Amino acid sequence: MQAPPETTPIARSRPQRALDGISAALMPLAVAVTVLLFVQWPLRDVVGWGSTQANDLAQWLFALYVAVAINHARRRGTHLVARPDLGPADTGRFRRLRRIGGPLCVLPWALFLTISSTPTVVHSVLGLEQFPESFSPGYFMIKIALMLMGVLMTAQAALDLWHALRATQRG
Repeated sequence: MQAPPETTPIARSRPQRALDGISAALMPLAVAVTVLLFVQWPLRDVVGWGSTQANDLAQWLFALYVAVAINHARRRGTHLVARPDLGPADTGRFRRLRRIGGPLCVLPWALFLTISSTPTVVHSVLGLEQFPESFSPGYFMIKIALMLMGVLMTAQAALDLWHALRATQRG
């Protein structure tokens, strides 16, 4: 699937390549989660231990994966996204406003998510919060994933807004 014309210049920018690099680095987590969820049954039924820890590890790896994958899918136009290329073929001022509208919808929410979750994430990390059911370490990683998602979405929305404003100024 080819990217809409509005997103093509964004894909070539240095910050966009950095965001793509983060996505590429964390995509193998999908395989790790699958393996961990698969081995928890033999661990429980054959070995007799370790299934809870495998499940807990899979949970926080999945949280990190989703935090990155949602933003990656949005950038690629494969997730729910406000895109100016959808809808009637309009030109001129209305189309330029629609390019700016998508990032302006996401940016305040992403900033709110990042700022409002900061105290909870800091408290969780400092306390090395454990999973409530198993008392295994690592529950704080799920909260770090929340913060990561907010930061990545803020960065992407800011980039999208920057490029949309530059495109609007050019005509």
